[in-house]
Amino acid sequence: MFTFNSKTNLLERSETQYQLQDVKEPNLHRNLFTYDAIPKVAFNHRIVPIDMPDEIWITDTTFRDGQQSREPFTTDQIVHIYKLIKRLGGPKGLVRQCEFFVYTKKDKEAAYKCMELGYEYPEITSWIRASRKDFELVKEMGVKETGILVSCSDYHIFLKMKMTRRQAIDHYLAVVRECIECGIRPRCHFEDITRADFYGFVVPFVSELMNLMEETGVPIKIRACDTMGYGITFPGSVMPRSVQGLIYGLHHHGGVPHELIEWHGHNDFYRAVINASYAWLYGASGVNCSLFGIGERTGNTPLEAMIMEYAQLRGTLDGMDTTVITELADYFEKECGYAIPPMTPFAGKNFNVTRAGIHADGMLKNEEIYNIFDTGKFLNRPSNVAVSNTSGLAGIAHWLNAYYMLSGENAFDKKDIVVHELKEWVDAQYEEGRVTVISDQELEQASKEIIKKYAGEE
Repeated sequence: MFTFNSKTNLLERSETQYQLQDVKEPNLHRNLFTYDAIPKVAFNHRIVPIDMPDEIWITDTTFRDGQQSREPFTTDQIVHIYKLIKRLGGPKGLVRQCEFFVYTKKDKEAAYKCMELGYEYPEITSWIRASRKDFELVKEMGVKETGILVSCSDYHIFLKMKMTRRQAIDHYLAVVRECIECGIRPRCHFEDITRADFYGFVVPFVSELMNLMEETGVPIKIRACDTMGYGITFPGSVMPRSVQGLIYGLHHHGGVPHELIEWHGHNDFYRAVINASYAWLYGASGVNCSLFGIGERTGNTPLEAMIMEYAQLRGTLDGMDTTVITELADYFEKECGYAIPPMTPFAGKNFNVTRAGIHADGMLKNEEIYNIFDTGKFLNRPSNVAVSNTSGLAGIAHWLNAYYMLSGENAFDKKDIVVHELKEWVDAQYEEGRVTVISDQELEQASKEIIKKYAGEE
């Protein structure tokens, strides 16, 4: 069938009829996944077009998937973090939803307290087991959308659930119908989609869900879950690992509207951020993330990373308050006991700290040379240097100016006697055998004594 695409202004072929292949043996894609070898990346050189939706947004799973990797948050911690996420998403609510567990008394209490705040965004949604009892629980709470697990690879259908593909679809459809009958919007979590038979199972199942959506008038969201982090973005790579192929296929072949496609990725192969960005580029309106990437195994897509990706792709933050990222990082470390790795972009204590003396010299002349953007403005984190035996005069001067917030005529430069004397003090530490970076507290004490001396206060 040919249809006119108003977005591209072209007559395009639209193939949406894929029949379920109810095979007797599982398709485990052994040409790509042999388990006793590193998964393979193969190419068929088929290219799909970029098709970014008019609107894109972020959803959060810190309180659901994120909590599966650490000790549970307290109710007060969840409420405080939820408030900060609200501020982070800005007036347009670009962090659109927060996903909650609703099983324990504490989980339900936290969800209730967040709902009492009355925020439009982030909307509170849930994740539940596929049972009527759980649907009734969510309905009672007043949650309007819930996630439902619909595992879609033969690894899960055959090896875990011990079903055929037809049995799995029938089971899933019955559960989704129950959800709709309870007055709740279903969000179908297509677990392990990057190992699924896309044209033999995923597209036929999605087509049936879209028929159900048309029949009931209730939107059915499709969350494409890269459960094992196998997704790749190389042009012309084969399915089911191709992120752009999956998103294009869900929209073009499965008939899912952009606003009902969401990507959920893991970071097993260091691809969580780029995979989520490609999901946006090729047709998913939503990307599901967690703060600082916390989550099962290697974690989820970091929420703060996708805020920065949004700004780069759109050319604007659209009102999102990125300074909240620093507040969240401080809160996670001080109140939640979560140690953020120091090199973590945008949040780690060393992400904009340089140790190389030659870099410090460039930053002293103009910090734009070695700082990614004005981190003081956007993150309340001015660029800084760590002082060691390799910092040199430039590093010492930059540390003084950053620590004491000096600029213009008041700033130190490499020729200043205070800088020279503080460097002599630093060098003496290492001549005595020190091997660690000197702390800000040590530098503060030493520099204050030197500054007082030359200010004539001694």
